[in-house]
Formats: sequence, structure tokens, C-alpha cells
Amino acid sequence: MRSLPVGKLSSIYLAELLREHCHLDAQVVVGPRIGEDAAVVDLGTSYLVAATDPITFATDAIGWYAVQVNANDVVTMGAVPRWFLATLLMPEGKTSQAGLQDLFGQISRACQQMGVSWIGGHTEITSGLSRPIVVGSMLGQVKKNLLVTSSGAQVGDVVILTKGVAVEATALIAREKEQELKTKYSKEFLDRCKAFLYEPGIGVLQDARAAMGATRLHAMHDPTEGGLAMGLWELAEASRVGLRVDRGAIEILPETTRLCAEYGLDPLGAIASGSLLVVVSPDVSQKVLDALAEGDIAAAVIARVTSGRAVYWQDGSPLPRYERDEVARLFEGASGNHLR
Repeated sequence: MRSLPVGKLSSIYLAELLREHCHLDAQVVVGPRIGEDAAVVDLGTSYLVAATDPITFATDAIGWYAVQVNANDVVTMGAVPRWFLATLLMPEGKTSQAGLQDLFGQISRACQQMGVSWIGGHTEITSGLSRPIVVGSMLGQVKKNLLVTSSGAQVGDVVILTKGVAVEATALIAREKEQELKTKYSKEFLDRCKAFLYEPGIGVLQDARAAMGATRLHAMHDPTEGGLAMGLWELAEASRVGLRVDRGAIEILPETTRLCAEYGLDPLGAIASGSLLVVVSPDVSQKVLDALAEGDIAAAVIARVTSGRAVYWQDGSPLPRYERDEVARLFEGASGNHLR
């Protein structure tokens, strides 16, 4: 039997599994769907928003990653992240008390900075691992009238991208391939790339808050594995619409361009936490752009929502799909290396 490749399952296969095995009760407002970032449960007076994401590739600042990426999935639903749980699986023979102290400190500091309570989880030393795995779960709350999903895009809307791409991929490559890269690139350049984890940062809490403060949003989505390209496809699939994408409006960060070129990777298919897709009516798009600018968050309109289900460039050619992330391709073959 052929084994499945590294990375997310294909959307077609995943949809088949979900249809067959996921059975929801009446309180579930948003269940597992292609393109949605989190589940939503009706608590009566408000909605509970729940997301889970593993960090299985990064070894440096893994606790920080876990809190940020799980919070991203909650805030893109319009919710305030409140409670975090973490399962920490640590490799046998490679885990020290000092290492655990550092990991716990990373998670604690990240939660405190967001006003999130770390309420539980599980920690163990696990055989058969070559690196730590952190599986996080974030719970948040949102008023019912403020819920935002990935499925609300309407024909004629515009899609705004924050920060450019690909923030997370840049930090990952620089951190995990530093020994190779330092023979070709300056320490200053690599330090700048590694610092992308914090500036412009892989979190989108401030992006979402600024956008939501400006107007009523039709949809938001957090592009992650498969990069911006897959994020746009997921958004279109969730909303059952098409997208016409302006290639020239997409900012590919210069550091990203250099590191991706070094390894022959397409930045549009590289893991993209730190960017946010915001969908609004065109008549209020400038209000959103102004609000983001006030928060020193770079943003631009990169696409328009169309009828049909195709996602394509302005010249009519199809936008590529990256079922396997470009950065996962870079690290494929090294034992234990996986992207979340």
C-alpha cells in the first residue's frame, strides 16, 4: 500500500473522510469543513470557538509557534482567544529539565501576552520521536452577531491580504537551515529572517482586530500550509465562489524571495502564517486598509470574488494548488521532519 505524502491530506480525500465519520449534534454551528479555521458551538448567549493545530516541524521557539497558530484560527472567526491546552510529546533521550523549563516558559509568555489562560494538557517523554511535537488547542468566545467564517464571501467582494507572504516560511527556513545558509548569507540577513517569527510576526490577532473594528467583514481566512495559493483555494471552496487574483498586487517579502530561490521553492505555496485574508464589500475596503495602516500593518487588495468556482489569475490562467507545502518538500526525507 502506497503511503501518503508529507503535509495536509488532499482536500478531496479529507472531505470524504469527514462526510463518512463526522456526526454533529444540534449545538454545532460550524463543524469540520474544508477551508474553515475552527469549530463553533452554540452556548446559548454566545459561541464557543475551538481550534487545534500541531507543531511538528519547528524545533526553535516551538511553544511560541503553538500558541500563535492556534490563536490565529480562533481570531479569524471573529473570536477572542481565552483558553489554551497543550499536549507536549518530547523525544526519549533528548529531553532535559532545562529544555522543558524553556518550552513551558515559551507557552506561558505567549499566553500571557494575549491574555489567554493555559488551562491544561498533557506532557510525556515519547519513544520513537526525533524532535518535540506540540499539539495545541485554543478556545475562544464571540458574540453571535460578530461571528466571521471562511464561507461568507459574496460575488463582487474584494480580498485583502495583510503583511505579504510568506512570513512563517521565511522564519522556518532561516532557523532550520541556518548552518547551510550562513556560508552564503550574512549573519544580519539570517537574523532578520529568523526574527520574522516576531516581526512582522506569525500571529494575526492585531490584523483581525483592526479589520473588524473598521466594518462588518464577510469572511476571513488564515493561509497556512500550502501558502497563499492554497489559502485562496480554501477560501473559495468554503464560500462556493471563484476568485480572480491580481498577481502584481501580492507582496512577496524580499527575504522570502531570496530564501525560496535558494532552494527552488515557490513563495506562493510556502507556509504562510502571519498573513490574513479579509473579504469585504468593495465600498468599505478602503476603511479596512486605513484601519490596518493605522496599526502599521501592510495590506493590499489582491483579488475579487467571482461567480463560478474557479480560482485564476487576471490573465485567465489557473492559480496553482499546493496540496503539499513547498517548505515540506524542502525538508522531506529527513527523519521525523513534518510541517504542521
